[in-house]
Amino acid sequence: METFLVHGRAHTKKWDYSHHLVPPISSSAAYRLGSAERGALGFESFAREGLEPSKASPIYIYDRLDEPVRGMLEESLAEAECGEFAATFATGMAAVSAGLGVLLQHGDEMVVHRTLYGCSFSLFKNWYPRLGIRVVYADLTREGALARALTPATRAVYFESPANPTMELIDIGAARAVCEKYARKGRPRAQIVIDNTFATPFCQRPLTLGADMVVHSLTKNLGGFGTDMGGAVITRKEFSSQMLLYRKDFGGCLAPKSAWPIFVYGLPTLPLRMRQQQDSARRVADFLERHPKVARVSYPGLPSFPQYQLARTQMVDYAGGFAPGSMIYFTVHGDVNHVLNYVARNAYAVTLAVSLGQVRTLIESPTQMTHATLSADDQGACGLEKSGLRLSLGLENVNDILADLEKGLAHT
Repeated sequence: METFLVHGRAHTKKWDYSHHLVPPISSSAAYRLGSAERGALGFESFAREGLEPSKASPIYIYDRLDEPVRGMLEESLAEAECGEFAATFATGMAAVSAGLGVLLQHGDEMVVHRTLYGCSFSLFKNWYPRLGIRVVYADLTREGALARALTPATRAVYFESPANPTMELIDIGAARAVCEKYARKGRPRAQIVIDNTFATPFCQRPLTLGADMVVHSLTKNLGGFGTDMGGAVITRKEFSSQMLLYRKDFGGCLAPKSAWPIFVYGLPTLPLRMRQQQDSARRVADFLERHPKVARVSYPGLPSFPQYQLARTQMVDYAGGFAPGSMIYFTVHGDVNHVLNYVARNAYAVTLAVSLGQVRTLIESPTQMTHATLSADDQGACGLEKSGLRLSLGLENVNDILADLEKGLAHT
């Protein structure tokens, strides 16, 4: 798989670039059609039920329908996540909206883990009620919570694992078993949708563990360099036609100029970047756990992590090794702003900025930044603490990262 991420498919019907080591960027909103019949065939075959996109020779018509570079990226993403089909979007939130938009309609319900990325929480709280979709929140780390939350109207179960930012894990196989048991009573089985952005497919492949659909922010580790936004949905072929129609009708397409660097730079370097980032994360987590100014550290690679055994089972790389990822959440004694302000003004290896999964180490305060739209009560329900900090490890020398953190923590 790691070699595949570098080379992609040896032959693809998306584009013949057999003489290129690196595919060129396609930059055309519309495509020339050789005949009226070819144009008609292109529109008739687009998003047709039963059409396997990986085996079809596409007729390119208009960028919003299909496009060569985006198509090649989608082929690689589907392989990386062990899925059958992938569709890319302009942002991660566009991907979340599309994945659930295909599954849900007015009158449906979905069960959501209590801890979510701030914008996902806002989508479900502010917009889904307008669409007549009921959202039920539950702590899916607790045994029996999912079974109690399911109803005959439940069509989707949505969560992040690890959760943003607290790093809680959800047992994917156990969630699937609960949904199947409920469905055996003659009810439809709720589809499990997982945001796998924190883990990446290098560390975890939810579709092999029981999930039905995976969503990603390509802006993060899959892009890797913090230069382009994007999102992706990876799932089964049966959802392909609806997903492509959703993207066509709602817009939200990933631009070719953004797809190209993710395909050419991001995916090929993902294993190398993740190995170093999680090696650094292990050292930083050990350092933080021993620091007197740190109250608590949440990192799946620490033996003290409450779900450490689940992490060892669920978070594995392509070779089967333990892959706890590059994200850390920790709380401090004292005022987090003293740490952040020191970092902003004085640190070199650690940067005060939102986002994650970049070559640079980034630190932020979720309650003040990425999750600031949540009320104080909602933040508490999500398990967020004002003393909490989210740390995304980059590619700097880990000793430099540790030195900046040591000096920053001295200012709490």
